[in-house]
Amino acid sequence: MKHFFLPFTALAALAAPAAAQDDPAATVSAERLRADVERLVAFGTRHTLSEQDHPTRGIGASIRWGEATFQGISAQCGGCLEVVVPERLVEGARIPQPTRLRNVVAIQRGTERPNEVVIVQGHIDSRVTDVMDFTSDAPGANDDGSGTALVIEAARALSRQKHPTTIVYALLSGEEQGLHGGRLLADYAAEQGWQVKAVLNNDIVGNSCGSDGYCDPVHVRVFSEGPRADLTDALRADQRRNGGENDSPGRNLSRWLDGLAGEFPSGLDVRQIWRTDRMGRGGDQIPFLEKGYPAIRFSVAVEDYDHQHQDLRDEDGVTYGDTVDEMDFDYLAKVTQLNVRALARLTRTPMPPAVKVAAAVSTDTEVSWDAVAGAQTYVIWQRRTDEPAWWPEPVMRIPAVGADDAGPAPHYAAILAGVRGDDWIFGVSACSADDLCSPVSSGVPAGAFAPIPAAPAS
Repeated sequence: MKHFFLPFTALAALAAPAAAQDDPAATVSAERLRADVERLVAFGTRHTLSEQDHPTRGIGASIRWGEATFQGISAQCGGCLEVVVPERLVEGARIPQPTRLRNVVAIQRGTERPNEVVIVQGHIDSRVTDVMDFTSDAPGANDDGSGTALVIEAARALSRQKHPTTIVYALLSGEEQGLHGGRLLADYAAEQGWQVKAVLNNDIVGNSCGSDGYCDPVHVRVFSEGPRADLTDALRADQRRNGGENDSPGRNLSRWLDGLAGEFPSGLDVRQIWRTDRMGRGGDQIPFLEKGYPAIRFSVAVEDYDHQHQDLRDEDGVTYGDTVDEMDFDYLAKVTQLNVRALARLTRTPMPPAVKVAAAVSTDTEVSWDAVAGAQTYVIWQRRTDEPAWWPEPVMRIPAVGADDAGPAPHYAAILAGVRGDDWIFGVSACSADDLCSPVSSGVPAGAFAPIPAAPAS
């Protein structure tokens, strides 16, 4: 264990990141996004219960198109994508008989830490007013052709470069019937033994005006959970006593994304929404949260309820239906760029470390953490318990001992002299050789970016 005894006043400014590589987000095309959404709409319906074998209509045709599209992108990068189609039979409240469910997943393996994974996803299935109506035309342009097109465009942009860690691009089925595709991919991630750093779920990301005429083309909402979905009873009790309700990995990922967006003033500003999803609704980030993986949802700043989950019709002078003409593709391009920048950055940062804080009955605070692969420095942060964001300047910056050796040092600890821990939340981020830092991992019960081990059987 390496101990650092440094005074709280010894602040070290966080160095500016090294010169960035070519920005892959600059290649994002609103025209390609529109073309992909129009192609998805042309399948008529992509309802999970629709036809599996028709050559041009239904969920089967759209899945085959998604697979072929990823294969085409892979051909352009020398076979850099491994395209797989995980599947299972599903049945449930909205699936009355066993039904074939397939996701389309493209895996771009990392060059240094291939088991460390970031996932970007959208759902390819669509619906109309009656969630069980699988025969009517269900264009699904914005919900969620927009997210599907975003994932494909992200693959085009990011496959031009190699990345230290793995990127998974996923088109999910069965979202409208009960988040089945998200559950299938979360299970697949666990089966592969992936160390999931972040899941970026994109669902309804392609319009900038609502059904009431209110428009907001300059923000995107990012939803993140508070208390973790996978808390054990013991950890839930620990959080009630010691805090951590506002410091889940997803919440800290949301804070990190907000900071990243601020680096690009011409893009979109992140509006953090501190709840798991919209009121009374859900998305494919939820199955990942239930497994303990850090996951957030991107969605438009203003939803248009006349043009989602609606039969195609004109009624009392109002046109209903989720059609291409109601979308804003310049806005969708900006959401795509933010995702691409987040993915590119996350692949180059180390995993956020697991952090512990000891401050009971003491005028000092000890912050300790496990070393993580790829870290060259660690940064300690603190904020008051009632503050929403981490301080703009870190408390201290510590070099990774043995960072250039065969393996990282096993553990670190730092003493913040004169800091009474009762009044603060502490966290640590890990930074790469080019000084790109991970999201902060909070030193609270269940703050680590990893699934919580199951409670032992009684």
